[in-house]
This record gives sequence, structure tokens and C-alpha cells, in this order.
Amino acid sequence: MDAAALRRAYDELLAEVDAGGFGPPPEGELSAEQIVAHLAANDELMSEATEAVLAGSPFAYYDMDTVHRPQLDALVSECGGLDGLAVLLRATSRKLCSLAERLGPAADTPVETVLREGFDLDVDDSLPWGRALDLHLRVHLPLHLTQLRALRRQPHLA
Repeated sequence: MDAAALRRAYDELLAEVDAGGFGPPPEGELSAEQIVAHLAANDELMSEATEAVLAGSPFAYYDMDTVHRPQLDALVSECGGLDGLAVLLRATSRKLCSLAERLGPAADTPVETVLREGFDLDVDDSLPWGRALDLHLRVHLPLHLTQLRALRRQPHLA
């Protein structure tokens, strides 16, 4: 697990969030606020799994609970919108990156993992936890960065 690359990916994503100016999403897609809420909630789940791996405790990681819109909308409301969500994402990503830096050989610990992100990512298997974090770095974060950029480039009418 390349924790430095993970930090750089979050820096790039947070710079995009800070730039703002997002339009509404296409029908059925997530808004910028919902995307950031999803990422922060997912970071918390990944941090829990990483802490369990570091402690030598069994853990199963399922990202499914973070993608339900009512929970995302509640988090958006709780944080007061995009600015508050950016603060939360900074904190959750910092924590996850710090934990990832500590993994060392524990990165090879198998964790029952379920990851689903459209057609781009579909995992339901026991993975070395470092591999799950690598998928987060190389697939999950870039996917949402692309979504955020698309919301700025081509705003859709509500």
C-alpha cells in the first residue's frame, strides 16, 4: 500500500472539492455533496477495517451502507453542505492515510471485502487489506474525482 500516493489522491480530490462550482447531477446520479459524503463515510469504514487489521482482529469490510442516499443526505445535512463535508473528508482521509502508513506486513492480512461501484469495481472476496486499499486508491477515488469534474464541466438542468 502506497500511503504517499493515497495522500496525493486525496489532495487532488480535495482540491477539486475546494474549487466548487458544481452543477446538479444527471437524473439518478449523486450530487457533489453526496459524493463527498459517500467518500467520508467510506473512509470511516475503511479506517475501522484498518484499525482491526492492525489490532489483529477479524473484520469484514462492506461499503454498501455508505451509498444509500438517505444516509448520504443525512450526512450532507449534518455537515451543512459542501464546505462542512470538505472539512469532514479532510479529517477522515487524514486518519485513513495515517493508518495505512502503519500497516507494513499487516497489509497482507485477508479481509472479507465487498466493493461495488457501478461497472468499474465489483469485488466480493477475501482480499489482502493492502489490496483493498490499493483498489480504493486506483479505482474508487479516481472514479469519484471524474464524477466531480463532470459536474463542473457539464452542469445539468434540475
